[in-house]
Amino acid sequence: MKALRLAIILLFPVTTLCAQNDLLGELNKLDSNTTVPVEATFKSTRIINGHSMETVKKNHMDFRISHRFGRLNSGSYQLYGLDQATLRLGFEYGLSDDLMIGVGRSTEQKAFDFFAKYRLLKQTSGARVVPVSVTLFASSAIRTLRPLTDEELKRSFQNKLTYVYQALIARKFSEKLSLQITPTYLYRNLPELTGEERGLFSLGLGGRLKISRRVSVNAEYFWTARNNGALPYHDSMALGVDIDTGGHVFQLHFTNSLGMIEKQFIGETTGSWGKGDVHYGFNISRTFSFDKKSKRKG
Repeated sequence: MKALRLAIILLFPVTTLCAQNDLLGELNKLDSNTTVPVEATFKSTRIINGHSMETVKKNHMDFRISHRFGRLNSGSYQLYGLDQATLRLGFEYGLSDDLMIGVGRSTEQKAFDFFAKYRLLKQTSGARVVPVSVTLFASSAIRTLRPLTDEELKRSFQNKLTYVYQALIARKFSEKLSLQITPTYLYRNLPELTGEERGLFSLGLGGRLKISRRVSVNAEYFWTARNNGALPYHDSMALGVDIDTGGHVFQLHFTNSLGMIEKQFIGETTGSWGKGDVHYGFNISRTFSFDKKSKRKG
């Protein structure tokens, strides 16, 4: 009897290990036969200024407040930019999990912007591997600032419009690191300054490094292919931190761009990091659900 007990004691770890190995083997087979979508490449629909490949879920609305203070090098009289402010309010709605629309209004140039995003491709692993996510973005913006000169007074409605087209190509390399490349074409019916080209190509680079469960460091840069180097414009660059509180996403950042729509931060950034023309800013995102099914489940 003692020998039997001893045999059971000795064999129990072996049989347990074999059972675990069999279970792991079955799980591996299941993973290899199942296509798994990659989630949360970015925490928000914005990296900082620019859009990320993420879309708002179906029947959800994202209310966004974007805020930029004045330049840090404006001196103590302006409290290093805190006395000045530029604001954008936006409403964004998910028509499906892959298609969203949005509208916003900025105090800068009193501009209204309208856009649509469609997720064409989603990164997956498992049986069918898709290495990247691809989202298509299109927007139009209209400048409604009252004319200050005779030349501006002659602007027609059509000449106040700007169009932007982007492909948002992103990959989540690990639980911590995500990167995105953003080819962009911006077209202005009438540019702000004489000597500007109407069409402008740009290439955006952005990334997210997760440093804790709810905090990440974000960065982005937009290179622009300008033909006229004499114009007072610079490439847009931004550095920031995302904080997810559960119901809200706070984005705190520094950027040389005052504007918060593509027309402005890609095409019209006048600030230079080298000269200290840097703005402190933040984005606040709050999502509301209008999905009756999810409410019933809750």
